[in-house]
Amino acid sequence: MTTTRQQRSAVRAMYAGLALTVLATTAPYVDRVTSNVLAAHLRAGYPAFPEARIDSAVTTWLVVLSVVGAAGVAGWVWTIHAVSSGKRWARWVAAALLVLGTSVRLALLLLRDTSGDTGLPVLLGGLGILPCLAGAVAVTMLWRGFARALPGASA
Repeated sequence: MTTTRQQRSAVRAMYAGLALTVLATTAPYVDRVTSNVLAAHLRAGYPAFPEARIDSAVTTWLVVLSVVGAAGVAGWVWTIHAVSSGKRWARWVAAALLVLGTSVRLALLLLRDTSGDTGLPVLLGGLGILPCLAGAVAVTMLWRGFARALPGASA
């Protein structure tokens, strides 16, 4: 497989990651107007809280997840552009953004609040990890393509 073909495959994986990021960012809003898993999770952790306080906590989580999602979308778009343009530094940026994004998403998934439970329900937290999997695939493809392009490397 040539480097160009490897890059195209990596870009396809990045577009999948972008789509998954948009899905993970919009899912809490869909939840808010449908099943309210996030509100139920918070209510279970804080049964004495009035509904207004639960609503405030849900809104805070929506803001946090929106900011993280917007940063993720920007990272995907920038990296897709860099890889598509053939920038040599793109694989480094992709790897750094993978580490950063995975760290943030794992923190959001595993973060414990004062109730002792995770701040996010597993469904929403786990959904946020999916773009990281696409990122891992893309970064692997980028680095394999780079290694194959090195002089003396076997195909």
